[in-house]
Amino acid sequence: MLKLMVNGKSMEADVDPSTPLLWVLRDHLGLTGTKYGCGIAQCGACTVHVDGKAMRSCVYPASAAEGKAITTIEGLSEDASHPVQQAWVEIDTPQCGYCQPGMIMAASALLAEVPNPSDEDINQRMTNVCRCGTLPRVREGIHRAAAIAGGDRTAATLNGKKGAQS
Repeated sequence: MLKLMVNGKSMEADVDPSTPLLWVLRDHLGLTGTKYGCGIAQCGACTVHVDGKAMRSCVYPASAAEGKAITTIEGLSEDASHPVQQAWVEIDTPQCGYCQPGMIMAASALLAEVPNPSDEDINQRMTNVCRCGTLPRVREGIHRAAAIAGGDRTAATLNGKKGAQS
């Protein structure tokens, strides 16, 4: 029986210790916000935080997570008030949205380490894949989230209009 700390709650799962954390979260704990994309840690749809670091849960053995704090997209904030979530909504970052839980988790881990990242920081650390091509909006969203976290509560300018929806 694995004992895990997920989103601040103690949880147990009766699984083979080598089971990828992704499947424990989705199939055994009912936390389906974390997505399956590739199964080989390349796309990032499965990104969660383990002790605050972005990890690809599709290849991370659940047994390696015992005794560590796991945060999924469901646990990032109860009311979508995390600066990355606010920025994503404010500037309408996603297109189809499938990869976005992993993008948000990777972006929030980046901002925890680098509160005001440059484009180069973002390019180096955001290795998640978006097949819809929203990476320029992801970059914009990360910059906006950094501004929000820094206290900027003014609406972002979208398509040349304050607070416009695209």
